[in-house]
Amino acid sequence: MTGPSRSLLRHPDFLKLWTAETISVFGSAITQLALPIIAATVLQVGAFEFGLLTTIEFLPFILLSLPAGVWVDRLRRRPILIAGDLGRAVAIASIPVAFALNGLTIWQLYVVGFVNGCLTVFFDVAYQSYLPSVVDRDQLVEGNSKLEITRSAAQILGPGAAGILIGLLRAPFAMLLDSLSYLLSAIFVFFIRRPEPPVEAHDERTQGPKPSMRQDIATGLRYVTGHRWLRSIAATTGTSNFFGNIGGAILILYLVRDRGLGAEAIGVAFSVGSLGVLAGALTTSRITARVGVGRMLVAMAVGFSLSGLPVAFAPDALIWWAVAVSGLMAGYCGVGWNINQVSLRQAITPPRMQGRMNATMRFIVWGTMPLGSILGGVLGTVIGLHATIIVGAVGGLFAFLPVTLSSARHIVRMPEPVEDEAAPAGA
Repeated sequence: MTGPSRSLLRHPDFLKLWTAETISVFGSAITQLALPIIAATVLQVGAFEFGLLTTIEFLPFILLSLPAGVWVDRLRRRPILIAGDLGRAVAIASIPVAFALNGLTIWQLYVVGFVNGCLTVFFDVAYQSYLPSVVDRDQLVEGNSKLEITRSAAQILGPGAAGILIGLLRAPFAMLLDSLSYLLSAIFVFFIRRPEPPVEAHDERTQGPKPSMRQDIATGLRYVTGHRWLRSIAATTGTSNFFGNIGGAILILYLVRDRGLGAEAIGVAFSVGSLGVLAGALTTSRITARVGVGRMLVAMAVGFSLSGLPVAFAPDALIWWAVAVSGLMAGYCGVGWNINQVSLRQAITPPRMQGRMNATMRFIVWGTMPLGSILGGVLGTVIGLHATIIVGAVGGLFAFLPVTLSSARHIVRMPEPVEDEAAPAGA
């Protein structure tokens, strides 16, 4: 048992989990860049086939998130993580093998993208549900902060490093490194020794027939929508994602056509903005310890709710700075929000509900993203690019309200989990 005052840097099992995540996310940066490059340059597919690749990669997150939550709650999480890593290693490795044998086709990219997406859904849901089994409850913020540092570093450094490797090795062969990263990740997870809580067996004599998949999915939906803290977190995140994607869908087109920024200027502005992500990951844990969980949630929600305004209303002379400042605000506040809201979700949810809770939250808050993107494209055509950016920025101003008006704003420290099914609705 790890004492509350002990740093996670001296927690061997957390370090194994953190190392596994670090290796995996940097490897994944290669595939995220390599797959579309292979489709465009090696296979030279048309626009429709190219766009279909992205759609197929995203489908598992819509189709499988809720069922994945049920399976994660019915099974031990560590084997799911290992199986997800090994499965992705095999799927990714098939691409350079097929390329070397002159047998690579766009259909294989579709299959690999879909399989990789399916395994990633299960891995991600299990991953968030597994962390509370590895660290103590009062270490969740620190643990999520350190994991966010890895994701932030991958977001900032990953694409550039991936581009260099793809240039040196060619895209198909560079993907061997991603395959290797998943294999190494599985090895580190395998050697985690802290035992998971046992999966609660279903006793038909006292509990009746075992619930079906649909019934368990419905239980997860009721749990999240019936718990006012989780409900407010979902509403704030979903609203922000919806309006953020209205503007985000046409942002680059707007900056190029209406504001006259070139690709280099946009890239540098985005890079400066992404420093907010790293800053948030490095400072959130300490600030949360000082001001409390609830105040931090409200402050971060207000921050990212305001982040769309600089780009929407800056004059042409200041538009580059507006993009950078907007990115800094959204990056810093988004990370601070995510670290605290994920930690709170993990802290208040009983182990038997972790998978369904995480899957339901992901389904709700990610489900608004494609809706926002589609609406952004339509509005950009109908009312114009600048007007669409303003709609996204002004609509996003209301995102902070659900969590600010809920009792979550009064939380100081991470609470103890609720152990019965009825209590959450009144939490």
